[in-house]
Amino acid sequence: MTAKNLRPIHTNSFKATIDAKCAKPIPPPSNQPLTGQTAIVTGSNVGLGLECCRQLLKMQLSHLIMAVRSIERGEAAAVGLRKSFPQAKIEVWALDMLSYDSIQSFAQRCSTELKRVNIAILNAGITAKDFTINKSTGHEMIFQVNYLSTAFLSLLLLPSLKKKSPSDAPGRLTVVSSGLGAYSEFKNYASVPLIPSFDDGNGWSISAAAERYNVSKTLVFMFVLKLGEHVESSEVIINTVDPGFCAGTDLHRNLGGPLKAIFGTAKVLIARSLEHGSWTYIDAAVGKGEESHGCLVSDWELRAFHNLMYTPEGKKATDQLWSETLDELKFAGVQEYIK
Repeated sequence: MTAKNLRPIHTNSFKATIDAKCAKPIPPPSNQPLTGQTAIVTGSNVGLGLECCRQLLKMQLSHLIMAVRSIERGEAAAVGLRKSFPQAKIEVWALDMLSYDSIQSFAQRCSTELKRVNIAILNAGITAKDFTINKSTGHEMIFQVNYLSTAFLSLLLLPSLKKKSPSDAPGRLTVVSSGLGAYSEFKNYASVPLIPSFDDGNGWSISAAAERYNVSKTLVFMFVLKLGEHVESSEVIINTVDPGFCAGTDLHRNLGGPLKAIFGTAKVLIARSLEHGSWTYIDAAVGKGEESHGCLVSDWELRAFHNLMYTPEGKKATDQLWSETLDELKFAGVQEYIK
């Protein structure tokens, strides 16, 4: 079973959220200790990222890299982990997903300082109510962090994941997305060029901000699908995971007014716990095998991507995004890392 032959979704995001709430949580495997392994988790000082770190350490992970924007907040989060898991080596490294320089420096540090890189879970993501252009790259901020910088880091980590994992155990790259990516409107999918169309703030509103978050996750789907085609699963198993709607996250901290109140109420009524949400990360990054390569993992199962991606127009948009992404990032020589 591959992402290309999974059946497209014929439901809505609300029903999907309710179905996810009803899905039986599957705890991390008890027979797969991570002794001797090194894992990288981005956005790991709060919420799902931090809980994911805790779950990995419970599985006897030997070396954890917590990649965070603020070293101070990262170290504060690491205190509790070090106390609970004194046998593990836990480091906090700086990573600013709004800065290409920071992303390159982080990847280079992984290459030079780490003897092993077995697992990378790219969890960093944002929401925002205002339209903001990231000055260092010229792109809208949600698009920049959730898609373009995440794609950049994924590509830059490939050499370490290939070379610093045992030959009989492929490296693991899991990119955190969202089930909402399956329901975005994606009205600009036919734009050529595509990337610049995300930097137009005309008509921006709260609803446009919510749609931008959703479509940023659709773009992650497209990227993971294409990356899976260009990297052998025998070298790195690449997938994307939807943790579901979870309580206790910081994701909606930048929303204001009624929207923030709505999300707050919904988290009380229908959200998963942080623990159960983090279990989905472990399932994708440790539990699932080559069958998940280039696929979406949701509710502990392989799921279809956005309906658009199964149409000729959607396949064209996917190829267009892939081509433009590689062109945008060619300054770093990312083409060398894919076949």
